[in-house]
Amino acid sequence: MKMIVGLGNIGPQYDNTRHNTGFMVVDAFAQQHGIALTTRKMDARFGSGLVNGEKVLVVKPTTFMNESGRAVHPIMDYFKIDVADIMVVQDDMDLPLGRIRLRDHGSAGGHNGIKSIIAHVGTQNFGRLKVGIAHPQQHTVVDYVLGKFTTDQRPVFNQASDRAVAALDDWVAGSDFTQLMNQYN
Repeated sequence: MKMIVGLGNIGPQYDNTRHNTGFMVVDAFAQQHGIALTTRKMDARFGSGLVNGEKVLVVKPTTFMNESGRAVHPIMDYFKIDVADIMVVQDDMDLPLGRIRLRDHGSAGGHNGIKSIIAHVGTQNFGRLKVGIAHPQQHTVVDYVLGKFTTDQRPVFNQASDRAVAALDDWVAGSDFTQLMNQYN
């Protein structure tokens, strides 16, 4: 079983904000594959389905971003999912808007959701799918990440989301991770 985790903040005030990029991408993935995220337990909303012959669990923590690991670790334990079989989808200010980057391990890079997951699962050796939201030019970081994409930014983000979903499909299908990084990064 594979587990795809989208990072974001809960509540309507955070819908469609840059920091909820992970939620938006996993929602698109789930919708494409007919996976309903209807189960609510262990501080998360999740659902499962078959994708490319592989059982996939799609997870959205209902903790706030900074406590994402509080949901991820218990779900991994409950479903007996190895850390090698998880992919975390996150926003990344250090990537230009519209770029995606796959990584199979690494530090949190200042992302509090990733810091929390590393702290709770006890390793930084898990997959990440980073979606670029660009760095703020005229805003504080908090205002920028909690703001919504502008009218000009939205189509660029939508294309990145489509590429991210395609990358998730290829990952679930068992593509070699190095080849995935070469193809999508």
